Amino acid sequence: MQSVNPLGEFIRARRAATSPKQVGLSDEGPRRTAGLRRHEVAMLAGVSEGYYARLEQGREKHPSDQVLKALTRVFGLDAEATEHLHRLARQGLRGTGGSRGPADDRAPSHLVRLIGSWSTPAVILGPRFDILAANDAARALLSVMGTERNLLRFVFLDPAARRFHLDWEEIARTRVAGLRATAALNAEDETLRALVGQLLRRSEDFTRMWAEYDVRAKTHQTNRLLHPDAGQLTLIYQSFTVNGCPGQQLGTYQAEPGSPSEAALRRLVETPAGPGSAADEQPAPHDDPGPAGGAGR
Repeated sequence: MQSVNPLGEFIRARRAATSPKQVGLSDEGPRRTAGLRRHEVAMLAGVSEGYYARLEQGREKHPSDQVLKALTRVFGLDAEATEHLHRLARQGLRGTGGSRGPADDRAPSHLVRLIGSWSTPAVILGPRFDILAANDAARALLSVMGTERNLLRFVFLDPAARRFHLDWEEIARTRVAGLRATAALNAEDETLRALVGQLLRRSEDFTRMWAEYDVRAKTHQTNRLLHPDAGQLTLIYQSFTVNGCPGQQLGTYQAEPGSPSEAALRRLVETPAGPGSAADEQPAPHDDPGPAGGAGR
């Protein structure tokens, strides 16, 4: 999973995802590979083709801010992808801190107590999308996960996820994009590497989305769910960074006031979740148990 050349991998994926039409070039007909050619990116960015080739190959790892600005313009990167590009270019430079290493899998106790007093479903997620803590309302909402505590494994390896998430493709892409950003900046996290390796082996859909190298954090997203007990729900997911705990997020699920989803969610959370539901325990390293159903479309 872990690339020895994350910067080159990222810009190579962005080049493949950028069409000639997007940058104002005439389409010369069918191409053997998707996206722009190396010499086209070099020309548009104002650098030599040899220099750009060295960037993709990992022989040049720390381009100047001017070069990064040019690549951002050529590839049409948004704010999150631009920040990610700059972080990759700064990796390994003195004083930048490099990769963060293993993530902290312990949810802050004061936040656990705080969300425990809420009627709104709330979870604390780790950088690998492990549910580190959940309140009773979230346990009821996410009861379909059973004992699984990792949102990526649930989405890609459990057939129930495709019934639960009515917009499965969008949810899956968002989670892969979030994991992509985390993986590139946590090169020493062996558990994260094992998670990505497991998903690459067992899910064709994950492999396809991982190769696209989309990078974005899920801070606000509409979730259309089909819950086995509550029926169809439309909920707004909102996440907040947990200061002092790198990579952790506090996530909440809310329905529009007065909507049928609000009434259905209220009825659902009035019944406590049974034992063995997701996030009943702190996550532990997850061994790959072997092939499972639902690993692809």
